[in-house]
Amino acid sequence: MDGDEITHASHSERYSRVKNDPFIHVDQILENVQDENDTVAYYEKPFWKNLRRLYVGQSWEKPRTKYDVSFSHHKSHAAAGYYTAPFDDCNILVIDAIGEWDTITIWDNMKKIKSWKYPYSLGLLYSAITQRIGYQPNEHEYITMGMAAFGKPIYNLERLLSQNNHMGVGYIYPRAKRINLAASIQALYEKKFLELVDMCPKKNLVLMGGCALNCVANSKIKDKNIWIMPSPGDAGSSLGAAALVHKKKLKWKHPYLGYNIDRDINPKDVVKELLKNKVCGVANGRAEFGPRALGNRSLLGDPRHDIKDTVNQIKKREMFRPFAPAILEEYADEYFDGPMNRYMQFVAKAKHDYDSVTHVDGTARVQLVEKDNVSVLRPILEEWYEKTGCPMLLNTSLNIKGQPMVNTWEDAKEFERKYNVPVF
Repeated sequence: MDGDEITHASHSERYSRVKNDPFIHVDQILENVQDENDTVAYYEKPFWKNLRRLYVGQSWEKPRTKYDVSFSHHKSHAAAGYYTAPFDDCNILVIDAIGEWDTITIWDNMKKIKSWKYPYSLGLLYSAITQRIGYQPNEHEYITMGMAAFGKPIYNLERLLSQNNHMGVGYIYPRAKRINLAASIQALYEKKFLELVDMCPKKNLVLMGGCALNCVANSKIKDKNIWIMPSPGDAGSSLGAAALVHKKKLKWKHPYLGYNIDRDINPKDVVKELLKNKVCGVANGRAEFGPRALGNRSLLGDPRHDIKDTVNQIKKREMFRPFAPAILEEYADEYFDGPMNRYMQFVAKAKHDYDSVTHVDGTARVQLVEKDNVSVLRPILEEWYEKTGCPMLLNTSLNIKGQPMVNTWEDAKEFERKYNVPVF
């Protein structure tokens, strides 16, 4: 940061190519001019975190980087949302697996007014059930959320909330179908989440923490102005810690804040490829900060055709998993009904018959591509609409299975070689 300007925000995993890499990569530092007067802020309190680790039988852990100042985990989450929000007076609801001891906190602006402590944790239990059904905890919770639409919430998991779920829940309900376990944890999360929202009286509400990525639950909030910083998990807490050094609002413009692929791209060429082969990649401009591909590191597809299985095969994903549509904002209400924004943070009901961008429950996680969007996705969609009369494209992240999203042009060419899909 330079004053209230966000000059760079990125994910170390995209530089090291190691999924969920917790260590800052040297290239992230080299890309940003360092000054002897710079302040390095850390997003948690290592001493308090280690006391909790010792309490549950874990070892003492050294901080992952040298720092000048540090702030508590949930305060960093809250600050990342508060200092980037488009409003001033608000409540902030932070839900994640665990901070130092906090697992849920409610804030009145930047004053913490209520908290829930470990071991009680919505996030930890959601991760533990994710592990129980065969997926990677702290990574694949979004798969659990998608799977929930296929099942029924027939298991009462609430009794597990207060137990230590750090090591999982074991093989509970051994005869259970995975889809029903997924539906049960999603239903419990939504119930508890909406109870927490009701404890936030102000009209303006900021959601932060990894659980803020649960777009299905987010969509059930009524009568609130909602802001979710596009990187609400631990990566986004780096921005929160930096903001707490200045303690003033940041100039949030957009999430395209990472590594820059500075190459010419012609939207007409992209559309020509989509019309010919239905799928292509785009790696152009600055990478998105956050887990969503929003046009600068995207795999795009023609939603008019049944290409969901094709794209899932390219990405080596489970066939049931849905894809999101990116749509020109001015046509969104013709095709969807429900909450939508530019960051894919809600789900809306589809009013069309494009199955490739519609989940089994009839919803879609819509990305509105507004007229002031700085991504190349806007001119691509405009050209696409002019040629087809369809205002949307399938949009998913440009990444090789098991690897982080494409970062550099070299990464993009590797994707192209591996999957034989052109990248522009």
